[in-house]
Amino acid sequence: MDKFLYERELAERGFKYVCGVDEVGRGPLAGPVVCAAVIMRADSIVEGVDDSKKLTAKKREKLSALIKQNAIAWAICRVEPQTIDEINILQATRLCMKNAVESLSVRPDFVLTDGNMTLDISIPQQSVVGGDAACYSIGSASIIAKVYRDEVMDEYAAEYPVYAFEKNKGYGTAAHISAIKECGICPIHRRSFTTKWAK
Repeated sequence: MDKFLYERELAERGFKYVCGVDEVGRGPLAGPVVCAAVIMRADSIVEGVDDSKKLTAKKREKLSALIKQNAIAWAICRVEPQTIDEINILQATRLCMKNAVESLSVRPDFVLTDGNMTLDISIPQQSVVGGDAACYSIGSASIIAKVYRDEVMDEYAAEYPVYAFEKNKGYGTAAHISAIKECGICPIHRRSFTTKWAK
């Protein structure tokens, strides 16, 4: 699979700064949704970029550092549980992606988003289903977003140890749900996601 196909075709159409955008953390019961936007260099490919879910934590961390070093520009944004509860996870993800794109130090002239997501931006855009595995820029964004969010959840694990966030990263594992039933929710839980278990 040619993971640089989208970027190459867009370059042939005259787009110089192609940005990939992806999110991590739409499904968890706790913690923020995190989005990354990245404009990668065409002349310095980072080998091994793939859907972040297919990589080990160690591999992701190594790649994340390389991606940041080799990128023309990158940005990471997060939207907190309170906002997710207020506007729903889909709108929170769209807002997060938009903020990430607009936080880049270099303005992209084309944006590739993972999945089927249209952003409220004036820049030309295209969504790519399965983009984190099929598109180099989106895969790169997925990796740096995942590494960042895992670090955030590890920090929360020290603050709220009963939920074992260092293991589940906020996802609804049996042990996590059991802890919610026993202890209730904490300030980083998404209330709209936990109503059936919370006291």
